[in-house]
Amino acid sequence: MRNAPVSEKAPVGVFAGLATLDVIHRVAKAPAVNQKITSTAQFVAAGGPAANAAVAFAALGGEAILVTALGDDPVADLIRADLAAYDVRVVDAAAGTIRAVPVSAVSVVESTGDRSVVSLDAVNSDAPPPADLDELVAGADVVLVDGHHPLIARAAVRQASARGITTVVDAGRWKPVMNDVISHATDMVCSNDFRMPGADDPGSTAAALVRSGVRTVVSTHGGDPVQWWSDGESGCVPVEPVVVVDTLGAGDAFHGAYAYFSTQPERGVAERIDRSARVAALRCSVVGPRAWLSELPSEFPTGLIRKRER
Repeated sequence: MRNAPVSEKAPVGVFAGLATLDVIHRVAKAPAVNQKITSTAQFVAAGGPAANAAVAFAALGGEAILVTALGDDPVADLIRADLAAYDVRVVDAAAGTIRAVPVSAVSVVESTGDRSVVSLDAVNSDAPPPADLDELVAGADVVLVDGHHPLIARAAVRQASARGITTVVDAGRWKPVMNDVISHATDMVCSNDFRMPGADDPGSTAAALVRSGVRTVVSTHGGDPVQWWSDGESGCVPVEPVVVVDTLGAGDAFHGAYAYFSTQPERGVAERIDRSARVAALRCSVVGPRAWLSELPSEFPTGLIRKRER
């Protein structure tokens, strides 16, 4: 697979999928039925698996391009502004149209960092791929899809596969489009909850994916070791323990970091996972959707992260 050369040039990642506006409240405990409570803190930021992964990729030093569908709407403008502030370029496949922009209502429990999310997603979106998707993919070192905006996801993985570009699938949960993208994926990064149809657990899911021809399968388990299968080998990578205060977007941060480190061919699968797990752990240890990004330089010493040419 084609990867970025070891140089000062920033790797390019194309992220195809969901962008939302997240309205986040920190609460002492989840509200009971018909109860109103007062939050202790509030945040508003862009969210969504592909969008959050793109933010992490950019923060590590990559050039992140998010291909999504927003349309012309004041909510969409808020999403674009936040992503631009974190160096993510947005390519809007729905530009010039009016559509429902997903807004996520998020609660994070202070004592555990656990989050609850209610949102309109884009699993059944009919947004077509943008006209320049082929050109964007051709210039990428890695492509990541999250299964939202299916027409865009299918086109992105097919074009990446045809060019031999590393293609990472964020497999948080099973979506119908997975039937089409798995055959083009080089790397499936699966949550503990992801199941292939007919599979009972992460191990049987991984076995089914390997039989389908996926080169590398990664299965995350929160704070427990990350399992992996790649080119006939397998293993586990321990996760550094941290005091968890906010888990929102931690998996997305892992995926964005995994995409970033996959552009460095000198790093094996285990090292790639270890560094990605460190990024996700850092995300969990800091309150709020963006504050953790400023701590990345202390987590990764100078020289580990390519600095973007400006």
